[in-house]
Amino acid sequence: MRHLFCASVLALLPFSVHADLNVFACEPEWAALATEIGGEHVTAYSATTALQDPHYIQARPSLIAKVRNADLVICSGAQLEIGWLPALLQKANNPKVRPGAPGYFEASSYVLRLGATANVDRSQGDIHPQGNPHIQTNPHNVAAVAAALKKTMRELDAAQAETYESRYADFSKRWEDAIRVWEDKAAPLRGKRAITHHKSWVYLESWLGIVEAGNLEAVPGLPPTATHLSKLTTEFADHGADFIIRSPYQDSRPSQWLSERTGIPAVVLPLTVGGTDQATDLFGLYDDIIERLLGAIG
Repeated sequence: MRHLFCASVLALLPFSVHADLNVFACEPEWAALATEIGGEHVTAYSATTALQDPHYIQARPSLIAKVRNADLVICSGAQLEIGWLPALLQKANNPKVRPGAPGYFEASSYVLRLGATANVDRSQGDIHPQGNPHIQTNPHNVAAVAAALKKTMRELDAAQAETYESRYADFSKRWEDAIRVWEDKAAPLRGKRAITHHKSWVYLESWLGIVEAGNLEAVPGLPPTATHLSKLTTEFADHGADFIIRSPYQDSRPSQWLSERTGIPAVVLPLTVGGTDQATDLFGLYDDIIERLLGAIG
């Protein structure tokens, strides 16, 4: 009986000391950040890829299962995922990761959101009253989120608190060094004018001093119209902008059409990790964004 009891205890032991955090991230940048802080103690899954529009995702059964087993849900918030995340959380029925629970983490709540407005109606298109949710295009925002995320991970997994602390300290030092390099390298971009497909780049523009001169979408979230593109052709006929920016998942035809008629270079920028072959991690994401923009101005 004694041997049987010991065998039973040993069989249960791996489950009692298992400390890995199962992280469900709404976007790839937050899965990448959780992995930077947690390393082998984190299993991170992203619900979306860099080739998908995070506004429009289906609450598939496979995603419901991931949320049901998650210890931590990390999303950008500011209503970016409002079309699918509430359904996932409801169907998964995991009390650990419901809004307000310790395992629910909204990244944008830890930074200053740009573009918040109280006056919103359907006619205005894809407007976020809580502010623009695409905070990951400014590395200073990522630094602020990392500090808060480290604290949350320590609280959820106290057994690995020291590991999270040390890995965060290492990441933070490398990140600060990288920001200085990026800002020095990107100095020629200050004051340059951009036409963007969607208002996804306001934090990048604020960080690097780029001026948003126009948008391909007449109404945010709706495809560019021929009428609006023709208007932009007239407005920017004298090269009144330095580049036209779109994300990998957006239709290339409107930006190419405008580029061909104005001579303004069309640039594809990775909006998150995995958006290009070079953007393999958070560091590569900003490396590639800056390289592509500098390449456009020649």
